[in-house]
Amino acid sequence: MKNMNHKAGYVSLIGKPNVGKSTLLNAMLGTKLSITTSKPQTTRKKIVGIHSTNDYQIIFLDTPGILNPEYLLQERMLEFVFNSVKDSDIILIIVDIKNDPTGSKTFEDEKVQKILNEFNQHKILVINKIDESNEAEIDNLKKIVSEKNYFTKIIPTSATMGININLLIDEIVSLLPEHPKYYPDEQLSDENERFFVSEIIREKVFEMYRDEIPYSTEVEIEDFKERENRKDYIRANIIVERESQKPIIIGEKGLAIKKLGKISREEIENFLGRQVFLELFVKVREKWRSNPNMLNRLGYKVENED
Repeated sequence: MKNMNHKAGYVSLIGKPNVGKSTLLNAMLGTKLSITTSKPQTTRKKIVGIHSTNDYQIIFLDTPGILNPEYLLQERMLEFVFNSVKDSDIILIIVDIKNDPTGSKTFEDEKVQKILNEFNQHKILVINKIDESNEAEIDNLKKIVSEKNYFTKIIPTSATMGININLLIDEIVSLLPEHPKYYPDEQLSDENERFFVSEIIREKVFEMYRDEIPYSTEVEIEDFKERENRKDYIRANIIVERESQKPIIIGEKGLAIKKLGKISREEIENFLGRQVFLELFVKVREKWRSNPNMLNRLGYKVENED
């Protein structure tokens, strides 16, 4: 029997880099969908996560961190943010209280200001990482924010500790419009397995390598074969911008890329629930982050909206 009062809608997660958007998404979904690392700018594309119950369906849109773009890839990332906001019924603006205790880094950003002032959807402020703060700091930020009159609700959370996650979901549901489900109950995302496999490998690159290397790399799945009675075959290219970066990825006697392959394969198998044979190759594509054709090929094509 259909629930006549069923609610459904789209919810964007936005904020500066490294405020915990992806960790928060995973906490609300109850599973790891979006990759997370300690480095900023890990998320590059809009990640769709779907949370369904008998009474409601929330389609979360995890977005890249809001920054001042320095090259075309970052410009595309920013466009993903604004397109997600346009598509949303509710906007979650996330502040990391540990690194932005007064909210000034967030609210003084002109792109955040644009979202606050030009979009009329319900907005919830999520004060994240409260486990690394104290009550006085939390109350002070609440007071500062309340005076701005931008937000329908203000919810303090810790995504890593699971604090107030259910409360946040309840507040989101209270603001959702009545609408039938957009997706089947069992669907967790609108992306395919290839996408998540490439994201897992990219996450491991962020975890293993230092300095500029993770930001100069992209992962492209060249081949993905499901094989009966044999391990699935996955061939992935790790794309770098300069020849000098290639030996860093490979490492002395190939040890680094072997380690990368091992930890990536283990997580991919855990994600897919089946065994895989993973081959990694390193390809140089000069200045790929500023090449429109390469960005389109790698999934950074932004649909122009009227």
